[in-house]
Amino acid sequence: MFLSQGQAVGDICRSFNISEQTHYRWRKEYGGIQTDQVRRLKELEKENARLKKLVADLSLDNSILRETFRGN
Repeated sequence: MFLSQGQAVGDICRSFNISEQTHYRWRKEYGGIQTDQVRRLKELEKENARLKKLVADLSLDNSILRETFRGN
């Protein structure tokens, strides 16, 4: 398979140090997504990671408080 510039997929993948399998997996996952949608997806993933960390921290604080009050 050749890309629009006439270069083979394998050559492009080698230049980016990724496997062809990775290229096709990414193409399957992100092939129909526009640039602004990819940007928004990355923002949402970053926000999701931040919120998961916040929930984990609050759960730990809650657990510590329960143990403290249970001991008294």
